[in-house]
Amino acid sequence: MPKTAIEPVRNMASDPLLTPENCAVVLIDFQPEQVRTVRSSPIEEVMLNVRAVVKLARAYAVPTILTTVGVDMGVNTGTIAELRAELPDAPEIDRTGVNSWEDADFRNAVLATGRRKIVICGLWTEVCCAFPTLDMLREGFEVFPVIDAIGGISRTSHESAITRMVQAGAQPVTAISFGSELMRNWARPTSDEFRKVLRWYFPEQHRIAALGT
Repeated sequence: MPKTAIEPVRNMASDPLLTPENCAVVLIDFQPEQVRTVRSSPIEEVMLNVRAVVKLARAYAVPTILTTVGVDMGVNTGTIAELRAELPDAPEIDRTGVNSWEDADFRNAVLATGRRKIVICGLWTEVCCAFPTLDMLREGFEVFPVIDAIGGISRTSHESAITRMVQAGAQPVTAISFGSELMRNWARPTSDEFRKVLRWYFPEQHRIAALGT
C-alpha cells in the first residue's frame, strides 16, 4: 500500500531531536579577519554551509543570534557581506572577548530565546566555537556544532576542538542534516522549505567543486 501520509508528529517542544520549536542558532565571528585565516577546509565550503544553516533557520523561523568581536574597538570589521545579506534585520552583538558566553549581551540573547538546544557555527572552531560550547554544556544546554559550517586555522586545530567538544557532550551535525532534522518528513506541508534550500545548495556545491578542479 502506498505511503503518502505524515507519520505521527512528536511534541515539537520536547522532541529529543532538533525541531523549529526547540532550538536556536548562533553565528559567531564570521568576519573577514577570521574568514581569511581558515585553513582546516576550503573557506568556500564553510561559507556554503553556514549560508545553508541561515537559510534553513529563516525558512523554519528558528531564532538566530549574530555576534562579532572587536568591531566597536576598531580592531575588526563586521560580519562579511555574503552572510550579512542573509540576515538583513539581525542585530550584531559585538564583544571584546573571544568567548561569547562571557559576554552578558550575548548570553542574555541566548537565554531570551527560551531554547535549550543551541546550534552553533563559529570561526575559529578551536576558540570562538569551542569555548562557548563548553560553557553552555556545563550550564545544561545541548549544543550542536555544525561541523561543516565551522573552521580553524589548521586541520589539526579544527579536529582537536571537535574532539574536545564531543568529549564534553556536544552533538555534531552538518548543515544538511540540520535541515533534515527540522523538516523531518517529506509529507509535511513545510517540507517545501527544505526543498527550496536543497535546490539552491546542490548547484552551489557543484559550482564550488568545479572551481577547485
